[in-house]
Amino acid sequence: MPPKIQRQEPIYVQVINHIRGEIQSGAIKDGQAIPSARQIAKDWGIALATATKVLAGLRSEGLVKAVPGIGTVVSTIQSQHTAPKDRFRSMRRTGRIYPANEAARITSAELVTASEQVANALGVITGGPVIRRHRVTLNTDTETPVSASVSWFDGALVEAAPKLLHLGRLIQGTPGYIQEQTGRIAVSGRDQLCADAATEQDSADLGIPAGTPVLRGRNWLYDQDGGVIEYGEYVTIGERWSSYEYALTEEVAH
Repeated sequence: MPPKIQRQEPIYVQVINHIRGEIQSGAIKDGQAIPSARQIAKDWGIALATATKVLAGLRSEGLVKAVPGIGTVVSTIQSQHTAPKDRFRSMRRTGRIYPANEAARITSAELVTASEQVANALGVITGGPVIRRHRVTLNTDTETPVSASVSWFDGALVEAAPKLLHLGRLIQGTPGYIQEQTGRIAVSGRDQLCADAATEQDSADLGIPAGTPVLRGRNWLYDQDGGVIEYGEYVTIGERWSSYEYALTEEVAH
């Protein structure tokens, strides 16, 4: 079925959002050509000038680049960071939590005692049992690490979701697995980001010198009752962009 135009957003923004989603989900891989402006105009039933604006917008985000003799190709290996929201959306769209050119290596999965930070984030008792899963994410095209992360879960999940303590990857992602095992559905999330310097642990995970500038983040994933399913902490190498879209509605002054 051909894509359909919706009128609540500018047409070119809708097309950009669609193609961006295809890239982030891995449906269009790094190095693969995307449709030309003429093809986009034909597929979407829009003016050529609008289609040209779409390609310009994708280039401005660092998602694609022009290659002489080939056209416009996806170019995200060094420039795009797959943030938690991107992974969770990919899980909903494709059933996979990582794009086609990324894979996670689980380096540890264990039951530990909760620090004050982790306990506060999960809403459990400090010193109580929590599940800790540490992973390094690799770009499979280059076999180089691009990010590292730790996910934390309430230790009470061990009985219902024992694979959280296994080193094997969960193809559907931890939120999908927890939903299958417990019925808790991830419905919203919150991210925080900051610039930081690489620690010794970051150096070991990412193969960069300690002190190198990195982007650090943490995220909360909430279920349908407002409970925290997962609390995560992650770090990614520098010069990689995270993209966020948002709508602004006009507020009427009283």
